[in-house]
Amino acid sequence: MKFLKNFFEKTEPYVQKGAKYHWLHSVHDGFFTFLYVPKHTAKTGTHIHDYIDLKRTMSIVVLALVPSLLFGMYNVGLQHFLAIGEAASTGFFDMFLYGLLKVLPVVIVSYGVGLGIEFAFAQMRGHEINEGFLVSGMLIPLIMPIETPLWMVAVATAFAVIFGKEVFGGTGMNIWNPALVARAFLFFAYPAQMSGNSVWVALGKNDVPIDGFTGATPMADAAAGNINFSVADAFFGFIPGSIGETSTLAILIGAVILIVTGIGNWKIMVSTIAGGVVMGILLNIFAGSQGLSPEAATFFGVPFWQHLILGGFAFGAVFMATDPVSATQTEKGKWIYGFLIGILAILIRVVNPAYPEGMMLAILLMNTFAPLIDHYVVQGHIKRRMKRAKVTA
Repeated sequence: MKFLKNFFEKTEPYVQKGAKYHWLHSVHDGFFTFLYVPKHTAKTGTHIHDYIDLKRTMSIVVLALVPSLLFGMYNVGLQHFLAIGEAASTGFFDMFLYGLLKVLPVVIVSYGVGLGIEFAFAQMRGHEINEGFLVSGMLIPLIMPIETPLWMVAVATAFAVIFGKEVFGGTGMNIWNPALVARAFLFFAYPAQMSGNSVWVALGKNDVPIDGFTGATPMADAAAGNINFSVADAFFGFIPGSIGETSTLAILIGAVILIVTGIGNWKIMVSTIAGGVVMGILLNIFAGSQGLSPEAATFFGVPFWQHLILGGFAFGAVFMATDPVSATQTEKGKWIYGFLIGILAILIRVVNPAYPEGMMLAILLMNTFAPLIDHYVVQGHIKRRMKRAKVTA
């Protein structure tokens, strides 16, 4: 890899201010700092030097997403061969290869469009290119149905980067999670292509599903009053769903990586789960209430702990709610923020029959209120300290 470093060092003078290719400075610097340690040093003021920088932070999050990505590839192939009735005669590697060929283009489009826009904005502003999109570029494919057209992935990614991030000033300035902005954009702009049973299973033009196979997710079945999924399949991820959200086990592996490395905030994860458990128990209590339709009563009666392994709850709690930019910053605020996400996610999921999933909307809503939560937490600290100061005086 030394030849790459020599290439960057030899071409560096040509992209400096006033040089012939000065307009490529941000791109040149972005690639160099991604591959190697930046050569910049602190010149003034007091600085705290740490081995954890933005590049390492983003790299660890991407590493934590790898189990979900790899299992998602396998599950895409598994659901395809289950749909056409050939799962029993198809080997593991054939299933994985089929899923790889389906998922890889989505990842490439996400990174290609997102990084292209990031580079363009950095050049126009004369800023350094940040590594913030390394995570968003992976999250966007993982929360998409496999049958989402590539052009829609490209449009959603562009919308998320421009209107969900760059208009606020770029990395570290956005108020909403960019990946969820992309998912919300597609859901409200193209609802027909983002809902139903056919979007969760990849089928070719000549593929004919076997009799009895619907492709419906356990969440959709539960909302319709049909509780017929296997808890083991839901936990391990052998069910239809978004590419990276089906396997709770793979998500837990990612959670361990984030917590051990100190990148992901365990308080938000735990409080989100606590909020989901509390709301699930409350809904279980009201499952036998009069006035509920049979379908609603069935969904209200889903055991609270099963909500944690269905849909995007686990993935959202581990990878979305913990986004350090759009989440709360105060320690007490993190508990409040996560707990309300869990409450709202299960409430929206069960009470709203038109949308049997609530994690996306719950996180985006709490992203909006995160600064307000921090404000009241800080003001509460100030009032308590003022009271102690008066007593002391």
